[in-house]
Amino acid sequence: MNPLKKIYCRIFQNVFKFALPFLPYRNPEIIGSLKAVPDILKKKKCENILIITDAGIHKLGLTQRLEKALTDNGISYILYDKTVANPTTENVAEALELYHTNNCSAIIGFGGGSSMDCAKAVGARVAKPRQSLAKMKGILKVHKKLPLLIAVPTTAGTGSETTLAAVIVDADTRHKYAINDFPLIPRYAVLDPKVTLSLPPFITATTGMDALTHAVEAYIGNSTTPGTRKNALDAVKLIFENLDTAYTDGSNKEARRNMLRASYFAGCAFTKSYVGYVHAVAHSLGGQYNVPHGLANAILLPYVLEAYGETIYKKLAALAVAAGVATKETPVKEAAQSFIQAIKDMKARFGIGDTIPEIQEEDIPKLSHYADKEANPLYPVPVLMDAKELEKFYYMLMPN
Repeated sequence: MNPLKKIYCRIFQNVFKFALPFLPYRNPEIIGSLKAVPDILKKKKCENILIITDAGIHKLGLTQRLEKALTDNGISYILYDKTVANPTTENVAEALELYHTNNCSAIIGFGGGSSMDCAKAVGARVAKPRQSLAKMKGILKVHKKLPLLIAVPTTAGTGSETTLAAVIVDADTRHKYAINDFPLIPRYAVLDPKVTLSLPPFITATTGMDALTHAVEAYIGNSTTPGTRKNALDAVKLIFENLDTAYTDGSNKEARRNMLRASYFAGCAFTKSYVGYVHAVAHSLGGQYNVPHGLANAILLPYVLEAYGETIYKKLAALAVAAGVATKETPVKEAAQSFIQAIKDMKARFGIGDTIPEIQEEDIPKLSHYADKEANPLYPVPVLMDAKELEKFYYMLMPN
């Protein structure tokens, strides 16, 4: 990256860092069970509800407990279940039409990050009916209060239930972009382990490593606070203590509950401290090839950490202690390398590979341009890289 662009990026990031204490961040109120949702809706005088989910979640019957709770309490609802893995502007338009046709006054995002992102985007369009999502792309362009938004994560990974971001794919161009503003933070997060019990092992693994990526990228960045550092360390500790159990014994309610907590903590960390190049590259792959976001993050994480080099060794050493793969007495370099190796070992245990076969070499300049545009100047990464420097990660991910 050229020196002038580096200076601009660091000034931009420092302005945001100094503004952190004055910005209207808030954490969603945690609800422990779906049974509590009707009381909230009644209290807020919301009578018609739009539930946004995906076909897989609906087919598994995971929404039935929520639907029954609403019906038993005389609350009417309409369900949209066409959200795709990387939600598109078309998904948002379809769900928005249902919202208006049924005179809804609240939205429940039920599922993984895709369903919650779609719910947030619908809320943004309700709040700003004359503005397209593309016009809201970037930072602080929503401004207006959304309808009551409740997030019910069925995977312990995305952290979308805590964040101010919605990531959307343009249905025509396949360009993936983020909308970031404080009104997008859900008012309530329902952390009910029962809805995660039927999650298949591989998705449990990739979403768990998605949460790990959130925590790690937030921690190693340059815009941390004491609060976000604690959130990130707590998340890493919980993930290393519980993800293997949740993977091998999906019915273990305690492990599932702890993974939901880990995802929540990681979400709180990166909402304030942001992420880094793992996410920027992963988003471009999701937009172009529909690669699931958690899977892309899991594959990329060790590559990007190694590329940052010694700059992050001290921080990785602290993460290694939280993960239980090093002690405070372990030399910093050894501890840092142990942490990266522990991530690689975790990937191997979960059957997560090191390549993404969909990548086409001719797409790489475009993909790296998207990643550069997303990350710079916003993400306070430990080492700055431009589009040309980011190309190496795509080549690393191509099968030999």
